Amino acid sequence: MPMPKGSNVAVPATSVRLELGWRTGPGTPDVDASALLLTAAGKVRDDADFVFYNQPAHASGAVRHEGKRPAGDTVTDSLAVDLTRLEPAVDTVVLAASADGGAFGRVAGLHIRVLDAGSGAELARFDSQDATAETAFVLGELYRRQGAWKFRAVGQGYDTGLAGLATDFGISVAEEPPAAPAAAPAASLAPAPPPAQPYGAAPVPAPAPPVSLSKVTLTKEAPAVSLTKQGGTSGTLRVNLNWQQAGKPAARLGKKLGRRTMEALGARGALLPQSGDLDLDLCALYELTDGSAGVVHPIGGNFGALHTPPYIQLDQDDRTGAAAAGENLTVNLDHRASIRRILVFVTVYAGARSFAGLHATVTLQPQHSAPVDFSLDECTVPSNVCALALITNTGSELVVRREARYLVPAPGVSPQRTVDEAYGWGLNWSPASK
Repeated sequence: MPMPKGSNVAVPATSVRLELGWRTGPGTPDVDASALLLTAAGKVRDDADFVFYNQPAHASGAVRHEGKRPAGDTVTDSLAVDLTRLEPAVDTVVLAASADGGAFGRVAGLHIRVLDAGSGAELARFDSQDATAETAFVLGELYRRQGAWKFRAVGQGYDTGLAGLATDFGISVAEEPPAAPAAAPAASLAPAPPPAQPYGAAPVPAPAPPVSLSKVTLTKEAPAVSLTKQGGTSGTLRVNLNWQQAGKPAARLGKKLGRRTMEALGARGALLPQSGDLDLDLCALYELTDGSAGVVHPIGGNFGALHTPPYIQLDQDDRTGAAAAGENLTVNLDHRASIRRILVFVTVYAGARSFAGLHATVTLQPQHSAPVDFSLDECTVPSNVCALALITNTGSELVVRREARYLVPAPGVSPQRTVDEAYGWGLNWSPASK
């Protein structure tokens, strides 16, 4: 039910989805949802109480950032909240929105919905209609009242962005690095040494680093980024694909990259049925530094492995896009020295003849650095396979390049072989199916 600013409503569900939505268009800034877990004093306990795109899950498991989904000209960014798992010290969960690349006066249709996570029923809705120069908003909050939970529509704007909003609630935000000076100074003073500790004193633990709000968006004009320079060359790299088919709800596909060196996989015809559920497959070609090469995809159950070659794993084959966790494709960056290149691509397995009318965005989430995201261009050719991103180990850097390249298979040639030939992998292919 729509709510006026300042009003509140009871939340009878034990688990909810907080869905931030807005309309996209030329010149519209990107928008991000985040949550802050506050005590009765109105502040966070520490920086871990901030859940957003760079810190997507709270340690308690009570709050998770689920990511964005396009639906026509509308995009949603959602947070899942399990009210039963919120610690007793948490009195309020604030839902915030931040604009990246402009002010909220240029964002149409900004709203928040509270949905029952079980049934999907809408419990509350608040539409923000008076934004001008604000770059961040507290749109609403879940709060405890006499042993139960309620939702309040807030609509408080900030002109200091997500950094200013988060700082107001007690988050330590890392400063953006300053621009490099035109010329280096002639001399600089060495930093003062840390003060000496008294003999026998326990060492003082180093303070936790402040929260980084940075993220990377790849475009046609700036299509590549160095994960090495971003500090994202260890841990895992997770790949997610969100898509929306005209007339159908948005779905999410993320997949993990996998194990064996496969040379005889997955030929399929280029023409696919148009009816039924849309089934996209997120896949990867890989080449390792020892010369081995292959493909990871659900054809023939080639899901790979994360801790043995090729250090890429696909977790499942979501045949409908309806699975809550989607499909996840993960690269083990701790073995980056063994990886020469990886090409992440997606194929249409069923439900459409091509990518025309399918609006999609891609996010690569390194475990220890900012997410890298980009959107796919509108498909104007009869393509059922799209090269998404090329990850290359140059020897000194690990570079991610936006491809967003739609390919058209020749008659009788599978989508996988089409990608192989376009990028010169040189694998041998034979017919296979799910």
